[in-house]
Amino acid sequence: MATEDKSKTDSIIANLMGYIDTRIELVKLDLQTKLKGVFVSTIHGVLLGLVALMVLLFLNLFIALLLNDVLDSRYWGFGIVTLFYLILLVVLVVGLDKKVFQGMADKAFRNTIYKADESNQTN
Repeated sequence: MATEDKSKTDSIIANLMGYIDTRIELVKLDLQTKLKGVFVSTIHGVLLGLVALMVLLFLNLFIALLLNDVLDSRYWGFGIVTLFYLILLVVLVVGLDKKVFQGMADKAFRNTIYKADESNQTN
């Protein structure tokens, strides 16, 4: 009888250890999948940002050179484009409140991390 109880206890402990090991492996796989997703999203975002920066740079050069040609000048086009960005900088620094950006960030993140947290809390 005692050996039977011991073998049942050993069997339960072995099953419990197997369950814990399997659970740890599942958590590792889930973490690896999420990290891969973050890595891919980061690389994609950086590449999109670089391409957008190049487009903006060359578009501004084009506009400045076009204004130079229209104004028959070598530098007024670049001055006008620079003045435009200077005015934009002043408006952003002085005129906009950080609450505007906080609202945009809340909207952007509402469907990502917070959505998963909210669904976990309701369950």
